[in-house]
Amino acid sequence: MRKGKERYKIIFGMNLVLAFIFTGLTNNAFGFLGFGDTASWKEEVLLHDGSKIIVERWQKHGGRHELGQRPGIAEHSITFTLPETKKAIKWKDEYSEDVGRSSLELLALDIINGTTYIVTKPVGMLAYNKWGRPNPPYVIFKLDGKVWKRISLAELPVEFKNINLVIDTMNDEEELVRQGVISAERVKEFNSSLTQEEYKTIIRTPLKTMNEPIMVPTKDGWYGIDWFSDQPNHEACLKACSRYWVKHGHCPCDDLFKKEK
Repeated sequence: MRKGKERYKIIFGMNLVLAFIFTGLTNNAFGFLGFGDTASWKEEVLLHDGSKIIVERWQKHGGRHELGQRPGIAEHSITFTLPETKKAIKWKDEYSEDVGRSSLELLALDIINGTTYIVTKPVGMLAYNKWGRPNPPYVIFKLDGKVWKRISLAELPVEFKNINLVIDTMNDEEELVRQGVISAERVKEFNSSLTQEEYKTIIRTPLKTMNEPIMVPTKDGWYGIDWFSDQPNHEACLKACSRYWVKHGHCPCDDLFKKEK
């Protein structure tokens, strides 16, 4: 093992299961008493051509979290109507079991030639690994008929440059709900405190700061890449994948030991 090297391992055991049960009871009780585990509001979205549309945002709290802390966002959605066709459109990010909450945050929405595109970013290390560690850290969707399909950054029209949706909807939720309808100018104000480059504009070149540790999904949680790269050879690495019940298609050994294959 390399000296001083941190090793990452996330295992979900009985204590966490008990925490889920307690949290679920608490969340249900709070929702029943009217404290609210869902929220909705509307935003004015400035499109690349200068036109604007109104979208409705919705989110629900839940998922894994520390006891005593407010649950994160378990699922969320955005709905709107295409200006020309009046067609109702909806995009939704649902609960992800391997992440323990929703895995994506909305950054931008735009429309060109009647086709809708949505730009998102993975939320946290587990989601970042789940979505293949994109750099720049975007997960992009295109509406193809009635189906949202993930596309590459190269396929996103170059006209799209602006981040035009409120990003930190968790911490800004109370104010968003209170205002009800958020103007395009206020969207910029809400996002102005975020300093990461990818939150300022849609960047097209890789970031040098993307250094999240690589995680490997297994049957009982996530293991850091060190658990596999520290193996003496390719064969030993494959045995580690088998021993740790690495999910199908996620064993990193072929990439880690290319010269031995």
